Amino acid sequence: MKAYVAILVVIALVSLSDELHAMETIKPQVIETVRYLSERIGQRSYRDLEKLAQAADYIEEKLRSYGCHTTRQAFIYKGNTYHNIVTEVKGTGSVQDGILVIGAHYDSAEGTPGADDNASGVAGLLELARLAEKCPMKRTVRFVAFCLEEPPVFMTKHMGSYIHANSLHDEGIKVFGMISLEMLGYYCHVKGCQYYPSSLFKLAYPGEGNFIAFVGNFSSRRFSGRVKESFASLSEIPVESLNGFSVIPGVDFSDHRNYWKFGYPAFMITDTAFYRNPNYHEQGDTPDTLDYDRLSVLIADLYKAFCTL
Repeated sequence: MKAYVAILVVIALVSLSDELHAMETIKPQVIETVRYLSERIGQRSYRDLEKLAQAADYIEEKLRSYGCHTTRQAFIYKGNTYHNIVTEVKGTGSVQDGILVIGAHYDSAEGTPGADDNASGVAGLLELARLAEKCPMKRTVRFVAFCLEEPPVFMTKHMGSYIHANSLHDEGIKVFGMISLEMLGYYCHVKGCQYYPSSLFKLAYPGEGNFIAFVGNFSSRRFSGRVKESFASLSEIPVESLNGFSVIPGVDFSDHRNYWKFGYPAFMITDTAFYRNPNYHEQGDTPDTLDYDRLSVLIADLYKAFCTL
């Protein structure tokens, strides 16, 4: 397996050497997206229809500038229309093997500009789409920027990701797996800065928040394990994983949960949100609190890992 992964990574690096050898290619794009969404637009709650429209326009324009064809998936909540932004990048392999869905929500909770939650995830989504468009992965990838993940629709059928997952099911589309990018940019390097739902987790997981986490349910463990193995084999960023029941707070706290409902394996990639970031759902969730060097490396290494799927 490791030899196979190494071969695919070399192919990806040769084809995209100019993009991945220099973080300055990725980092400015990431900073631009995070700052545009969280500073220029700001709070993007379900009430902020004009701001959500501005965010959707920005995401769509960025994707189109990369050569991607985009569509809008409209849905209604409380009499207002919201949009998921969808683009698909064809892979080099057969679609019979199933598509990979990568998603991130672009709305924010009320009272916060949402830099980490979830402008960082959107920045990752856009960069992965840009890299895939330049050098397609083996699998066809459907990139989706979701609207409405935050309260009051959180954990309901009104979430944009539920709408999208339901549409895949209704269309009979074969899905290899879904990955939710949920808060990617906050890291802490002091012992004890990383919290967990109970003290038992401290026995198995780090006390410093310098890692990225892959979190899903038991049914998705083979899928998340495969991605983790590829990522760990080529990245210097530590990675931890958890596949458990939803009774563990946080396991189903993002868009991936809605794909489970239709039988699709899914997990989220996260900096662990409120278990690490003190600015979670607060006004202090601003661009200056994020680690853009680590975020840029993470995106590049995720792209390389996804190329092995």
